[in-house]
Amino acid sequence: MTTALITGATAGIGAAFARRLAADGHDLVLVARDGKRLSEQATELHDRHGIEAEVLTADLSTEDGITAVEKRLSQPRRPVDLLVNNAGFANKGRYLEVPMADELTMVKVHIEAVLRLTSAATASMRERGRGGVVNVASVAAFVPRGTYGASKAWVVQFTQGAARDLAGSGVRMMALCPGFVRTEFHERAGMGTDNIPGWMWLDADKLVAAALTDLARGKSLSIPDPRYKALMGAVKLAPRGVLGGLTSRTGRKYGPQ
Repeated sequence: MTTALITGATAGIGAAFARRLAADGHDLVLVARDGKRLSEQATELHDRHGIEAEVLTADLSTEDGITAVEKRLSQPRRPVDLLVNNAGFANKGRYLEVPMADELTMVKVHIEAVLRLTSAATASMRERGRGGVVNVASVAAFVPRGTYGASKAWVVQFTQGAARDLAGSGVRMMALCPGFVRTEFHERAGMGTDNIPGWMWLDADKLVAAALTDLARGKSLSIPDPRYKALMGAVKLAPRGVLGGLTSRTGRKYGPQ
């Protein structure tokens, strides 16, 4: 039986990955900051699907948290076959309105943690000749809007570059770029969503199903919805000034996690 490790596992896209992978018979390592919520989730998934669900309480904005997950990913006797780097957050406010400490925390979680955890996982996977990594980015990676979009653009570029470097090793790498998903994300960030058109909202479970299909097909980039694929196609043709205006109207974070 294979094992998947999911960061940010207790809510939103991370929880949807946990539900789907448990239903498919994968054992899980669930990572998040809230130990109580993790334990409840692990018990529910074990009882419902008969899988083993390990709990690892870790804050990926801290050195100790990243190190703890790195160590788990490197354990040869309990190998992780699929890593889902999903943990992330948004800051409310424009550039220079957000405290520098909060901006640096975002860099720690979205960039440093993703780099280090991916490296720990893929080193072991390459030795075994198999494995997969899904790094959750966002369609915000493709529009000019603040630190969040910039950090997610890094995730996309890093993942696709690493995928090329690992080609033929048996390790698959994919950047997942969702649009707006109905999760707790905006509430946690203190962001209103009244101005987001209904057609832009995605279902987390359907999103995950499409993402896993794309991973199985060997894609290094997944935009798992026809609406957003069309929208991102239009983005490539639109002047960057127009895109900046669009993201200003739809909020600091264009395409949530």
